[in-house]
Amino acid sequence: MFDYTVKTEKSIKEAIKSLEESLKQAKFGVLWMFDIKEKLQEKGLEFSKEFKVLEVCNPVEAERVLSENEMAGYFLPCKIVVYENNGKTNIGMPRPSALISLLEDEKMKSLAEDIEERLISCINTSI
Repeated sequence: MFDYTVKTEKSIKEAIKSLEESLKQAKFGVLWMFDIKEKLQEKGLEFSKEFKVLEVCNPVEAERVLSENEMAGYFLPCKIVVYENNGKTNIGMPRPSALISLLEDEKMKSLAEDIEERLISCINTSI
């Protein structure tokens, strides 16, 4: 499966705050948050759904994967999305193991699976 997505009763703002706290505990930080709705409206497009993309990174892990295989840089930083769908807040991400599998490198796959498990734990803690 390419993605991991869960639903929460929290608002988008509450879910992001909880997610940021959970990520911090796991030594991941939010480098940047991209508000797609805001950007599209800024460009004159009528997009009404809340949709935020958080780019997250753990510097130690980034250094570890890039030292092993520079091509992993194509998949960094990890992305977690928080968005509204049918009145519910969803939190999801593309699975790092699915992306890294494109490199056909077993050691990288193992590293990605470890990072993926920790990010899933952060997402689950935040719901």
